[in-house]
Amino acid sequence: MALGRPEIETRVCIDDFGPFDCVLDLASRWNGFVSPNFTLDVTRDVSAQTLRMADECGYESVDTVHVIDGRADSRDTVHIIDSDMARTVNEWGDKEPVKVAVRIPWRSLDRGAKPTISEVTPAVRKAARRSKATGRGAARSVVVKISWMYLHEGSDTAVTVIEPRRDGRYSIGGWEWAWSTSVWWCVCENYQDWHELWCEHCDLHRDNQPANPMQAATWKAGVILRTLAPYATSATVDLHNDDARIIGVFAGDTEINTADDGDTFDTETLGAADEVLRQAVDEFGPDALTPAGWEHIPDARTHRLYRITFPAARP
Repeated sequence: MALGRPEIETRVCIDDFGPFDCVLDLASRWNGFVSPNFTLDVTRDVSAQTLRMADECGYESVDTVHVIDGRADSRDTVHIIDSDMARTVNEWGDKEPVKVAVRIPWRSLDRGAKPTISEVTPAVRKAARRSKATGRGAARSVVVKISWMYLHEGSDTAVTVIEPRRDGRYSIGGWEWAWSTSVWWCVCENYQDWHELWCEHCDLHRDNQPANPMQAATWKAGVILRTLAPYATSATVDLHNDDARIIGVFAGDTEINTADDGDTFDTETLGAADEVLRQAVDEFGPDALTPAGWEHIPDARTHRLYRITFPAARP
């Protein structure tokens, strides 16, 4: 991404469609919408989902995206793209399938030649049957978006060949599809836009989210301890006698005073953190400790001493 350009790397979706990694060009707006730009690999994912939706819901309600692959030194190829739709062609009610043909001049693409769109005639069908991608040159791809509802109505702009940007990304569905930025949910039960890496409510990073309920309990205990010691990074916990008792709290390698007459913690705070861990151990059992990152510490006084590390908060 060029320095200073109003672009963000994020994810977008439309309800259950997606999410897809993309770059949003904030300078390219229309009526409040921005256009997402996808890599070729992500464009293939977009294509696969549109085709799956068209098969499930019908082509009349879905725009589809198609990625056609070839070689820079290949001869021209013709590709027929079909749908499950049909249109009436005469007064007797005869119907014909709704489909479209794309002719791709692979050898001329790098010199500015464009794919051409046409109706499917007998001659086109014959050319498509004979088409075969040849050559061993550099891989090339052509991306086509089809609005089948408008194609059915005879629109000559229903089929769009999407040209890649200078960075090789493809702008798909901007200003036509109701893209919205995907969100991620934090363990604190608040959400952020995907490109916002830190939770503004608890300062936990998107990539440091607990992976299981036991990790979530560890995080919650850390939040409680950090109300009085914001710099706390870990703690030792004794599970002797099927209880959970915090023995020590640390800031890096330095132990924080947890004595009753200390100047950092009080009994209520330590007890609240103990209770969170006790309930989690009771619910999820000892087999959940290692997957949650609980590190067993050999100790002469107890065989059930563990170190727990709290997810790093915003620096």
